[in-house]
Amino acid sequence: MEADDRARGRLTFGVFELDLRAGELRKRGLRVRLQQQPFQVLALLIEHAGEVVSREDLQKAVWPADTFVDFDHGLNKTINKIREAIGDSAESPRFVETVARRGYRFIAEVRIVDAAAAATAVSAVPVPAVAESTDRRDADTLPSVAARTVQFSGWQRSALIVFVAAAAVVAWKLLPGPGSRAIRSLAVLPLENLSSDASQEYFADGMTEQLISDLGHISALRIISRTSVMGYKHTRKSLPEIARELNVDGVVEGTVLRSGDTVRITAQLIEAAADRQVWSQSYQGELRDALALQGRVARAIADEIRINVNPSEQATLNSRAVVDPAAYESYLKGRYFWNKRTADGLKVALAYFSQAVDEDAGYAQAYSGLSDTYALLGDWQYAVMTPKEALPKAKAAAAKALELDPALGEAHNSLAFCLDGFDWNFDAAGKEFQRAIDLNPGYATAHHWYAWHLALLRRYDEAIAEMRKAATLDPLSLVITADLAELLALAHSYDESIVWSRKAVELDPDFGLAHNHLGQAYLQKHMFGEAIAELRQAVGLSKGSPTCIANLARAYAAAGRRADAEHLLSDLKNRSQPGQSFGPEIAVIEASLGARDEAMHWLERGYEERFNPGVLIRPGFDPLRADPRFQALMRRVGFPE
Repeated sequence: MEADDRARGRLTFGVFELDLRAGELRKRGLRVRLQQQPFQVLALLIEHAGEVVSREDLQKAVWPADTFVDFDHGLNKTINKIREAIGDSAESPRFVETVARRGYRFIAEVRIVDAAAAATAVSAVPVPAVAESTDRRDADTLPSVAARTVQFSGWQRSALIVFVAAAAVVAWKLLPGPGSRAIRSLAVLPLENLSSDASQEYFADGMTEQLISDLGHISALRIISRTSVMGYKHTRKSLPEIARELNVDGVVEGTVLRSGDTVRITAQLIEAAADRQVWSQSYQGELRDALALQGRVARAIADEIRINVNPSEQATLNSRAVVDPAAYESYLKGRYFWNKRTADGLKVALAYFSQAVDEDAGYAQAYSGLSDTYALLGDWQYAVMTPKEALPKAKAAAAKALELDPALGEAHNSLAFCLDGFDWNFDAAGKEFQRAIDLNPGYATAHHWYAWHLALLRRYDEAIAEMRKAATLDPLSLVITADLAELLALAHSYDESIVWSRKAVELDPDFGLAHNHLGQAYLQKHMFGEAIAELRQAVGLSKGSPTCIANLARAYAAAGRRADAEHLLSDLKNRSQPGQSFGPEIAVIEASLGARDEAMHWLERGYEERFNPGVLIRPGFDPLRADPRFQALMRRVGFPE
């Protein structure tokens, strides 16, 4: 009898045996030292083998509600102790797998030595809520065991219970329930860096961005852009909550481990509303094949959700060139710093992209990144380089990228930006933007910049529609939200413009551009006090942006504070220098003060320096629109009549 008792409640995996009744872990019959809490956590993971056990469920089961402890630190330490005891690792798990931002999964095969005791032990442990809802949902579809007249022994009944419960879980995972719906929109959450080296964060972020880009090529699928998903890095929010905020049907999450020249990607697809795992898989390969690995993940996701992928999109996902590992690493670092969208970050990005093309002269994406960096370095928001210096280099890099890969949508978008902003070739730019969107319909930046192209042609309804599309792809993007507000103001929809500017301010109260656009909308509504307050904030937050200064001076002039406007005008003229005279900004202040001749003089200087043509459609130049000289300037730039 005692021998029978000792045999009860035993589960085995690999060379290990877990005795639930005795509270012992053994390896080939020898006891392995494991403290009580790690034992409890291991038991819970094994009893739900193959399932994700959330950190919250582990906390409820192992740490009492009144326990005062740093739970995150305690659980991480507990998992490490388990892995030490069973010779496992987070990087190459054989038993316990980390599921990013959710919890852990026991992935090895588990055999029940004594089903009755194991079932008793399982019933004593809290079961995650998803399992409870699964049982209710599938109750009508499972065979009724109680209705049968056949008599079972104790161990047979226990084994049957275990089997039926497992069948219910499998049915819940694989069969669509009443609440299931087709997945037509996805958010790829930041992949978790499993390396112990924090400096490898750029690599995990780069892998995330590449997967987003690959999925973005599928026109039937709406993919949330990198800017918005990065806000959920290290978040404690639940997946259904994230999905509601981003308005998506599904979420992709996972981990990435880079060890030397080897890359391992683990990803899983979750149906967000039901918090239901649809698919999970791991991929491993050499660093030079990282792009191909990403393509395999994207294709697998498309297959799982049965989304239509046309032949062109399929070809794009399948065609992944081998890249020099050093060049690929430099490219990822370049994108990491480019995405910071700061003057200092752009300077560092320029160095890394330049290094990438030196290391691999055939790397098209690196040239596209180089083009985007030069384009922003010469843009008015950063003004690190003059347009005459920056944009020809941006155009040359975009052309080289397209020479290497004519199907690279990002490069068509880069070229279009230069054709609009520097060549003033609006017809050619429009074709390049449309080609970029055809090749990569999920690329928010293409819709964003194309919206401004349409605005240059004063097709405001189409421009606003395109900017709204960019906003659905990147709902947490500060610049897209703010630029939608500015487009609405240009279309004289001032009240809606104010709503969108306030949304941008709510996203980041320190974003100067949002205050700038809000101030302009107030100015157009003759709310001079509110306009001045917002524009003063914009000047301070932007560290003296000439554009924000010019708008503040306009507000002062409109409010009758001429001396204040002239003071700002004088300061801006003192900052002017050859090659970067701030001609359009000075001109708009002169126009607001009624000095039309001076305004046209400074506009001509801006024309010689190749100003961004978008300045001419701003409301600050409304006082000059009837002037024949201004109309002639518009024709020289290439604006339609």
